[in-house]
Amino acid sequence: MRMQSAMAHAVAEIERTTGHHIDLDDPRQVPLDDVFAFKLIQESQTLGLFQLESPGQQDLLSRLQPRNPQDVIADISLFRPGPVAGGMPERYIAARHGGTPSYAHPDLEPVLADTYGVTIWHEQILETLSVMTGCDRALAEVARRALGDKGRLPRIKDWFHRQARARGYSETVREQVWKNIEAFGAYGFYRAHAVAFAVPALQSAWLKAHYPAFLLAGLLEHDPGMWPKRVLVSDARRRGVPILPVDINCSKAKHTVEKADGDQWGVRLALSEVHGISEDECARIEEGQPYGSLSDFWQRARPSRPVAERLAEIGALDSLHDGRLTRRDLLLQIAELHRASRTRSAGKGQLPLDTDAVGGAEPSGLPEMTGREALSAELSTLGIDVSRHLMEHHHRLLREIGATDAAHLAGLRAGQQVLVAGVRASTQTPPIASGRRIIFVTLEDGAGLVDLAFFEDSHPACAHTVFHSGLLLVRGTVQVRGTRRTVVGTMAWDLDEIAAARRDRGPEAALALLGADHPHPTPAQPQRTLANGTTGARLHPYADLQPAGSRSADLKKFGHRSPVSAG
Repeated sequence: MRMQSAMAHAVAEIERTTGHHIDLDDPRQVPLDDVFAFKLIQESQTLGLFQLESPGQQDLLSRLQPRNPQDVIADISLFRPGPVAGGMPERYIAARHGGTPSYAHPDLEPVLADTYGVTIWHEQILETLSVMTGCDRALAEVARRALGDKGRLPRIKDWFHRQARARGYSETVREQVWKNIEAFGAYGFYRAHAVAFAVPALQSAWLKAHYPAFLLAGLLEHDPGMWPKRVLVSDARRRGVPILPVDINCSKAKHTVEKADGDQWGVRLALSEVHGISEDECARIEEGQPYGSLSDFWQRARPSRPVAERLAEIGALDSLHDGRLTRRDLLLQIAELHRASRTRSAGKGQLPLDTDAVGGAEPSGLPEMTGREALSAELSTLGIDVSRHLMEHHHRLLREIGATDAAHLAGLRAGQQVLVAGVRASTQTPPIASGRRIIFVTLEDGAGLVDLAFFEDSHPACAHTVFHSGLLLVRGTVQVRGTRRTVVGTMAWDLDEIAAARRDRGPEAALALLGADHPHPTPAQPQRTLANGTTGARLHPYADLQPAGSRSADLKKFGHRSPVSAG
């Protein structure tokens, strides 16, 4: 439902801004076999697409290389516990790309020919049971439903073998067919179900291919998928979609699309994205637009002080002055307005202040927030790094240590050793048939997504860091599957710790940490001096000491975590 709402929001924004009405269910307007949509799917560029966006699906799509809606229907059906447990995806992909389909018995070819000899849908289970046992569809459905009941399963198995033996099928054929039925029957679904999923998947792919800004606005508004919003924003930015910050005179309560530089459509972030803001505050702010000054905004919009301060910290109030004021100036003025409104209430409790002309207030001399402080405010207030990707602060360090980004990882060969880094966007520990515990992690580094796999032998060295750090640096070996690369991790570090070592003691300290089996203890007396960017004065080595967690936003909360593999 949320995906349908996201697409409806996208279509409504298209009509509002361009006047074009798009009916997603009209194949003349939105063909389900659109070549540009399928190019995205084949390249696994599926973030934000219904049912196709998870790391597991991206891996499957890269190997399957769907060419038509039928392939997408099959893909969605194959990405289920039953078919995966039975090894169906590998068999289907091999046959789809020219391999010879195999059938347990020639009698099953009419049942499975459309899917290259692979059982994908419940209908095929019913047909297989009917062919092998001679029962009708009704009894076959009763038997299929019993496959999920461990208490009834032995009786169903005995019935199947008894009836199939009576019809002349050998033990080898019976065992092979039963293995597929048992693994698949309780966890698959009907073809109609897969079609119902494939249609919105292909519609969302069409929107991403032709109207990426509008789809992003819908995704941000309704948040239908597994990925954090900052990952969707980063993906859209790579595709050339401008991300317009929250602006008190431009943003609405909902995410909207507007012209950015030139003729490009950009997404204007919504007021509702601000942490702690209420629906009433959003409505008052939108109703009162535009505002001429901070005091005008304070008097007419009547925001709470925390909301006003958050708006100032992320630059949403920058249009209220002529550029001479810093964000710290605005925070100081908000404090003064709040103090005055508490001591000299009038009317409904608001101070009747004269609205200053734009730029009328004088600067206090407070320095502007640093880029790192501004970025931390965006992450804390919006959960999205708007002004720049947060990995940009580490580009110099990553060049020094020889790390590879997602864009260049695609060109590496299997078996190569590599260092990768990024924001942890997804962490999953799905059940594996072998019983081993594997940690699957996806990093987002600004250039794309990096898939990681940590096997059990690496867990003593890596698991704690992987689960407790928002920024990761990982050493591992490249593994190639389809068109995608996965890094099999052997060591992991908290990137913030490596960056702090480089800042305090130089590049050699960072390289030393990477060469060690475990992090070195922090020296009691770091040999460093801090330069005050405003006055040029030298500060005490501990002058920038802050409470734990206050230096930057908590990145761990911006990633998807699941004990299973999300579809």
